[in-house]
Amino acid sequence: MKDTITALLETALEALKADGTLPAESHPAIRIDATRDREHGDYATNLAMTLAKSAGMKPRELAERLVAALPESPVLHDIEIAGPGFINFFVDTGSAAEVLMTIIDAGDSYGHSDVGGGSPVQVEFVSANPTGPLHVGHGRGAAIGDTLCRLLEATGHRVTREFYYNDAGAQIDNLTLSVAARVRGIEPSDPSWPADGYRGDYIRDVAESYMRGETVVADDRRVTAKADPDDQQAIREFAVAYLRHEQDLDLRAFGVGFDVYFLESSLYQQGKVEATVERLIEGGHTYEADGALWLRTTDFGDDKDRVMRKREGGYTYFLPDVAYHLDKWQRGFTTVINEQGADHHSTVTRVRAGLQALDAGIPEGYPDYVLHQMVLVTRSGVEVKLSKRAGSYVTLRDLIEEVGRDATRYFLVARPATSQMTFDIDLARSQSNDNPVYYAQYAHARMCSVMARAERDGHPFDAELARASLDRLAEPRERDLITRLQLFPETVARAALAREPHQIAVYLQELAAEFHGCYNAVRVMVDDDALRNARLALGLAVRQVMHNGLGLLGVSAPEEM
Repeated sequence: MKDTITALLETALEALKADGTLPAESHPAIRIDATRDREHGDYATNLAMTLAKSAGMKPRELAERLVAALPESPVLHDIEIAGPGFINFFVDTGSAAEVLMTIIDAGDSYGHSDVGGGSPVQVEFVSANPTGPLHVGHGRGAAIGDTLCRLLEATGHRVTREFYYNDAGAQIDNLTLSVAARVRGIEPSDPSWPADGYRGDYIRDVAESYMRGETVVADDRRVTAKADPDDQQAIREFAVAYLRHEQDLDLRAFGVGFDVYFLESSLYQQGKVEATVERLIEGGHTYEADGALWLRTTDFGDDKDRVMRKREGGYTYFLPDVAYHLDKWQRGFTTVINEQGADHHSTVTRVRAGLQALDAGIPEGYPDYVLHQMVLVTRSGVEVKLSKRAGSYVTLRDLIEEVGRDATRYFLVARPATSQMTFDIDLARSQSNDNPVYYAQYAHARMCSVMARAERDGHPFDAELARASLDRLAEPRERDLITRLQLFPETVARAALAREPHQIAVYLQELAAEFHGCYNAVRVMVDDDALRNARLALGLAVRQVMHNGLGLLGVSAPEEM
């Protein structure tokens, strides 16, 4: 409907340009908004107010000229001018309701578009180092990242999901020392336990599996244990593979998969880190001071210059990040989105500065970042801090086992990534309207129940009769519900463009609330065949949109609850 009204206004604008009311070079952006109060129409625009100055007249006067120039349209039954120059549009009931059949006919593709035009996008998310189980923060990153991928695919992009991890540095050294200590029967309480070793019970599991000579298969590697307690390299390779396998199991249980696993070690093995350093030096963006090699990141907006190569040798962590993102660019990904924890905030500026210093034609602001805040898990109002298995934090697996995949995914994506969130286990487990995922899923299941009842009562849905009777949907709650359904494609496109998956969860809550309110106030199974089928069409459209929206979140749409 917004597209229809926009097209009408574009025709009016051309007419006003032709008669000299508006400058010929005027090309305004036309904004159409759904009204909050039905008394002011279904949609409104402030176009006259934005153009009044260029037209040299008062906004209300220009609004009158625009309305007079609008072509006749069967989709509108009234147009009025309000306030200083707002134009309000009242949509014909039958025309508005036609979206219901559009939704039913489109099915799972309703809400999808081709605005991306098939352009490639790489989304990097989770990217947890293989040193322990995934924690709830990784889970939030997985939920946001995977939903963002689904949104981008729904808007016509070719998406590559990438997982990047450090399989080389100090953390892997500490993992190796920890497993080796367990292999020798040393407990974390022993004074000889590695100072920075990992203490969770999972380290014992890795050690025991290694000494049994087991084979582990992760999505990116397969390793058979040598069962040699003195072979540190073998222990290292097995521990990484074992924990990658564990991560894969968690992510599969969460409905998340990846196309590419990228190893930090490959950047060194293929000489890409050294090549990046040489390129930065040749570009004149580096200098030596205090025995270290520095990059002039202040030339590119950073608050201070950054060390690239430390005095004692070895590179700081942001340098391989620069090499890694140069590699992404060279692989053809002109759009890259990194979903990471808020603790990566300080790396954004320096990585972008490093990429600009390479003078490789990479645009400013590359890559995009979506940074999520921490998650606090509570039960009975008290923070849950530890997992016996991990020893220091709540794991993603703990959460899935407690409340299920659907609730975990929904809760972790339902708030803006920039907001800290509290994950209330008791609420997530409850079957009540206070539980947002239950409330949304129940809307879908409720309409499935209505359709099953219609079949049992000998009144199956008649699509043709419904199509001919849509103008019967005149109740205010029905009109509000239709308007909400029309907003779904726009919401999907906006959420993808803004990199804000939570917008879908917000939309589903609003749709569920309007559906449940309409269902309780307006009887569906009436004796009037035409009205009953029109209302069934409304319910079917709600069911389809709930199904599509939940699918974007990676959440199931149950037929009964």
